[in-house]
Formats: sequence, C-alpha cells, structure tokens
Amino acid sequence: MSMEQLSLFDHQKISQPLASRIRPEDLDGFVGQEHLVGKGKILRKLIEQDQIPSMIFWGPPGVGKTTLAGIIAGKTHAQFINFSAVTSGIKEIREVMAQAENSRRSGIRTVLFVDEIHRFNKAQQDAFLPYVEKGSIILIGATTENPSFEINSALLSRCRVFVLQALSQEQVTELLRRTLNSQKGFGYLSIDIADDLVDMIARFANGDARTALNVLEMAVSNGEISADKTTITPEVLQQCIGKKSLLYDKKGEEHYNLISALHKSMRNSDPDAAVYWLARMLEAGEDPLYVARRLVRFASEDVGMADSHALPLAVAAYQACHFLGMPECNVHLSHTVIYLSMAPKSNSAYMAYEAAKKDAQSMLAEPVPLVIRNAPTGLMTQLHYGEGYVYAHDTQEKVAAMECLPESLAGTEYYYPGDQGDEKETAGKLEQVKAWKRQHGWGNAKGDAK
Repeated sequence: MSMEQLSLFDHQKISQPLASRIRPEDLDGFVGQEHLVGKGKILRKLIEQDQIPSMIFWGPPGVGKTTLAGIIAGKTHAQFINFSAVTSGIKEIREVMAQAENSRRSGIRTVLFVDEIHRFNKAQQDAFLPYVEKGSIILIGATTENPSFEINSALLSRCRVFVLQALSQEQVTELLRRTLNSQKGFGYLSIDIADDLVDMIARFANGDARTALNVLEMAVSNGEISADKTTITPEVLQQCIGKKSLLYDKKGEEHYNLISALHKSMRNSDPDAAVYWLARMLEAGEDPLYVARRLVRFASEDVGMADSHALPLAVAAYQACHFLGMPECNVHLSHTVIYLSMAPKSNSAYMAYEAAKKDAQSMLAEPVPLVIRNAPTGLMTQLHYGEGYVYAHDTQEKVAAMECLPESLAGTEYYYPGDQGDEKETAGKLEQVKAWKRQHGWGNAKGDAK
C-alpha cells in the first residue's frame, strides 16, 4: 500500500505514536507474560470469563500493563474508566467514585484502571477503599514500584497482585518484526533493516517494549529514503540509541535491589560481580557517599574480626569520596569493594550484638554487679560499690577472675569467634583467657555457664 492509497482514517492512525498504534486488542496478539496469559493460565481465564477481581499489575516499564488493561476494556461487559494518577487528584477520584456508585445501583459494574497508582498518596488511595470493599468498582492498578512499599496495606489486601516480567530479547525481537510487517505499524512502507540491527534494538530495550518501539520509530523517521524503500543504516540507528539510560530509581525498589546485589556479591567473595554492581549504581547516578556508608557497615558486619583492617579502609574510602566526589572516587570504591570481597569473612561481631540485644531489651533494669561499679563517694564505698574489683593492669596476666555480667546472665556467651583470618588467633586467645579464669575460681563463682 502506498502513501497515496491511505485513507484519511489511516492517516490519523499513523499520526499516533507507534506504541499506541500497534497495541493488540486481544490476548492472541499480546507478546510476553505467558506465565499469566498463556493458554490455561489464571489471568487469561479471568479475562476470558469476564470475572476479573480488583488487582495490581506490577512490573518494569514497557511490559504490557496498560495493554492488558486495554484488552480487559474490550472484553468486559462492565463500564471501563481509564484513570491516570499523574493528572488526577482527590476531586477527580470522588467524581469517578460517585459515577461508579450510581452505576452499581443500576446494576452496571465499573472497572477502573489507574495507571501509575503508586503516584497517589495515602489519602488518595484511601478514597478508593470503601468503593472496592462494597463492589462499586473493580480496581486495576498498574505500578512499576513494589506494591508492598507503595500501596496502602488495606487496599493491597483487597487486590490480587500479578507480577509482570521484563520481556526477553527474543520476545522484543518478535514484536519488532511484527511491527515492521503489520499495516498498523510499518507494513505500508518498505523498510530495509538488517536482522542484526533489529537485534541491536531488542538488546538496547532491555525488556522494555515501549523503548524498542520508540527507537524503531525514530530510526524509520530518520532513515535514508529512496524511491522504493526506507533504509535504516547502522549509523542512523546508533544516533537514535545514543547513550543507554540505566534503569535506576534512587528511592525505589531498584535502588535496594542493586545495593543488595553488591552486598551479597562481596559476602560471597565474588569481586567481579561486586565491581559490576558497583559500576551499575555509580553510572546510574547513585551518591558515592551512600555506597561508601554501606561498605563501612559491611566491613564490620561481614568481615569484622577476621580482618580488622577492613573497617579503617572502608572509612578511608568514605573520606576519599567526600574529598573527591565522582568520577574520581570510583577507583577508591572499587579498591575497597575488591578488598572486602577477598577479605576473610566473619559475622561474629554482628551475631554477638544481636544476641546481646535480645537480653538487653528484656532486662533493661538488670543491675550492674557491685564489683564493677564505680565508687566516687564514701557512701558508695559503704554500700560495697567496687568491692572486690581487681585492676587488670596490676595482674601479671592482665586479667582478673571477676564476673562482669549481671547475676542472672552469669556465664552467658555472646561472642563466638570464627576460624577465618585474624579471628582464628583471637579465638585461641579467648579460650586461654576463659581457661585461666576457670582455674582461678571464675567458674565456681558464677555457677553453671549458660
């Protein structure tokens, strides 16, 4: 079909953005999410039977959340209202809810689709709750953020969450080829694009169909036009792609996913993975001081007594980041990440505190043993404060057989040294101290150890 043969209606449709133009109207044309909408899968059954509950579609951008809502709109016999959290407030919500309530009294169901529902604040989300509860509306929310963090628990408990996954490269490639051949897409043109360039777009999109279609549309618009075809060259495509924008939200779930990946890679002694996740964060614009603070924590939580040099190194990295900033401080962070990844690991300091914390919280009024109380006044001395205290420095062994825990906790052990790195030597020293104390009556004074 030539451009001259296109009707006015066709011209109007072609003027729409490509992603909107080729959006499928049924599940057979939907690409991806087979775990939800494949033959016999639950969401497909609910849509085909027009028995959808209130639900949340959670997934990264460009995976079909809005498209699924559109398919439901075409399938359901209910009134379908499309609502955007970006442009709507409490007033608009109340107006729509009143409309839905009137429809319910007339026996008409209302399906309300709220795009980017995470952008609504608590008060706005609360406005939906009574109408969802009494069935005035069937709510479909779409969000790129973790619903556990962004959706009110009361509202979330009344919705079923469906997790949509990023499209595979193969699925994005399939979508691009359909678009090139479809009359809704670029089938009315003769597009000359090599297979490897289609694959390049699919790789660049990183599972985001909308990104892939936008790049393809830009490439076609800027292609080399001749009498019989439009050619997309590697040079044109490279200009359309430009520098890749990394998926990253410094306040959203991906922020926590990446710092978790960095932390766990270091814990698993994998410097290659750790440096990769570090680079992902820094290149996406993360504050280097945030990363440095996490490394300081890691140095004691996961390396700890096995290598006590880790902590001053991590603190030095923080200071270097403060002095220099990005991009110069990336090498200091890389240095520290590699060191922490390869350092011997011990979580004994972390575990000791967590165990002691439980007792401390349940025994906040437990008295300090008299023997280790200070006695700055005569009255305190008369009350036996500090009686029996032995100044460890005055002894040959630099240790005394005193019980320093409250009586009810006598003998409790919180610190269990590991056998990695420097801590192996610490473990030996601790056992010698305990053995000496037992030999000098410490065990008898404190009774049976816990």
